[in-house]
Amino acid sequence: MSNRTLKSLLERYIETLSSEKGYSVHTCRAYQNDLEEFLRYAAASFSPEASVAPDDALDAIAIEDIDNLVIRGYLGFLHQRNKKTTVARKLSAIRSFFKHLVKHGRLANNPTDAILTPKQDKSIPTYLTVDEMFRLLDSITTDSLLGIRNRAIFETMYSSGIRISELSGLNVEDADLAGRVMRVLGKGNKERIVPIGRTCAEMIRGYRKRLFTETSIRPDTEGPLFLNKNKGCLSARSIARILEGICRQVGLPMAVSPHAMRHSFATHMLDAGADLRVVQELLGHKNLSTTQRYTHISIDRLMKTYDKAHPRK
Repeated sequence: MSNRTLKSLLERYIETLSSEKGYSVHTCRAYQNDLEEFLRYAAASFSPEASVAPDDALDAIAIEDIDNLVIRGYLGFLHQRNKKTTVARKLSAIRSFFKHLVKHGRLANNPTDAILTPKQDKSIPTYLTVDEMFRLLDSITTDSLLGIRNRAIFETMYSSGIRISELSGLNVEDADLAGRVMRVLGKGNKERIVPIGRTCAEMIRGYRKRLFTETSIRPDTEGPLFLNKNKGCLSARSIARILEGICRQVGLPMAVSPHAMRHSFATHMLDAGADLRVVQELLGHKNLSTTQRYTHISIDRLMKTYDKAHPRK
């Protein structure tokens, strides 16, 4: 099997992630990067003189040459310099790729079948307390167009618990401010409806009115809900940078990512008595076990309160 064929197999697989599974451009790119890194390692394993094979070294390798020993060697290589979560993610991409090849008759057997996924450390997601979250949001001044836009962005993120990629993809027509709901396009192009609070709805309404005053862009003009300085869509990376700057100004004791705001949303909802399956639906989680991570935070806090208050310790 030639290098071109090997590359074409990878290209076709990436195409199916987009066309059949509805994965985003960012997710497809991540899969491609992980798989290209693995294939270069596999090629290098057949050429001991090269520690990392350049792309043209793939000429010497066929997909049938890659067995579970090569994959195990790659996992050992990864363990020396990566976290278990990273190793598991890369193995998942490799496993999915070979499963695709077997399904479409390109391989007779999947070499990853006998390989176990590394056991993961249980990590409690980073989150803000309610007071910290309020302090962060209230610190964003609204005396300028960018200020009120930023406040509206992070009010939306905390009010709805949506992912940063979902927030970046919001359009004007997705937001029903009167009904206080939003239509969100999540992973795998799955659509869901999420509620938002009155404060959030009013902040978005105020931002779009200010935008009209300063740019003549009407509040109901179709297009991105939150605009960058060039009147285009704000990228997820830009939103993360804005949040980083706000957190520095506030002086929060931890680095707060957009994902930490999502964690905070889930934690605060569960702390207030929200049903776990309702929170799962709001977050757009496929599996309930993903949502259950947030219950550990609440249980830990509950135990501390119990130990402190109960007279018979």
